[in-house]
Amino acid sequence: MSGDVVVLGAGMHPWGKWGRSFVEYGRAAAAAALADAGLDWRDVQSVVGADTVRGGYPGYVAGATFARALGWQGARVTSVYAACASGAQAISTARAQILAGLAEVVLVVGADAAPKGFFAPAGGDRPDDPDWLRFRVLGATNPAYFGLYARRRMALHGDTPEDFARVKVKNSAAGALNPYARYRTAVSAQEVAASPLVADPLRLLDICATSDGGAALVLAGADFARARGITDPVRIRAVSTVTPTYPRTLLDLPDIATDSAAGLLPEGARDSFRSSIARAAYEEAGIGPEDLSLAEVYDLSTALELQWYEDLGLCGPGEGAELVREGATALGGRIPVNTSGGLASFGEAVPAQAIAQVCELTWQLRGTAGDRQVAGARVGITANQGLFGHGSAVVAVR
Repeated sequence: MSGDVVVLGAGMHPWGKWGRSFVEYGRAAAAAALADAGLDWRDVQSVVGADTVRGGYPGYVAGATFARALGWQGARVTSVYAACASGAQAISTARAQILAGLAEVVLVVGADAAPKGFFAPAGGDRPDDPDWLRFRVLGATNPAYFGLYARRRMALHGDTPEDFARVKVKNSAAGALNPYARYRTAVSAQEVAASPLVADPLRLLDICATSDGGAALVLAGADFARARGITDPVRIRAVSTVTPTYPRTLLDLPDIATDSAAGLLPEGARDSFRSSIARAAYEEAGIGPEDLSLAEVYDLSTALELQWYEDLGLCGPGEGAELVREGATALGGRIPVNTSGGLASFGEAVPAQAIAQVCELTWQLRGTAGDRQVAGARVGITANQGLFGHGSAVVAVR
């Protein structure tokens, strides 16, 4: 049996700050994905929901919440949570159900209604929770971490604030072409430099917002697709949800220290956690970075996008800034990154964002991305990361 599953449908609810329930966003995205697949809701045999911790109890059981919103019809349900990697976990679960023969058609849905400002940990005292500790012990909000990452790149590789601004300029140009994006206005490097300083050296336009939004996919087995006359579909070739390997020698959210053995990578260690996420996806898919047509990466900040270039193997260590300087990662470049506009244009709707990345790959590989289209796109990868060591990467091919 092939390890591939087919993307029959992709749908989204536009990102923004709409002030409504996450259920509404997820239901709209699901309806759009089903319409795209040409299927009725009653054809779905399983629903996998990516949870939102901000939706109260319905958010903790998102699979059943979305199934109820669409109308009870007996489908099995699963709910998953892995912070920003929740969407990839949901896709992985759906794929496993299909390949195990438990369902032919699975609906994957993620949606969120985010608070204003940066994300804070849930209430209560949790001294074993590193996310809670960094706020209470260090006062290290997400923008503070992003600023530290940027400073590290400046110290190690000579990156400049102008390099970071180039990422925002690139992504805003793509987001201006995306009807689902929250921010649809192209910005200049001068506008980035003039925006308020948030966490030196990062300015407001270097950092992604928090948003409402939803995304959904309809996945099916290859036999089901063939029976419906679909002969050249977009296929999910790999899903990486790996965890870190001890010792961790680089600080990574939400940790506030490296492992105690960390001085140098131990003999035989190949890469950092983020690069291991990509490596696992490449190995499962039987491809390498040289095979990619495009990538969608987790640009919480402009500086972090540059890091992903290196972690995905698009360039060598310290060479990320050069890629963006030469235009290689822009629309029309050698390896376009964040053709959707990325989180720079969408903001974070945590359970939906890894699913939204696969929606973008689907439209690109189908050749239906309009003015954002990457010519001849055949292979794409997503890269994301959840707190507490949740990997998230998906390879899609056509």
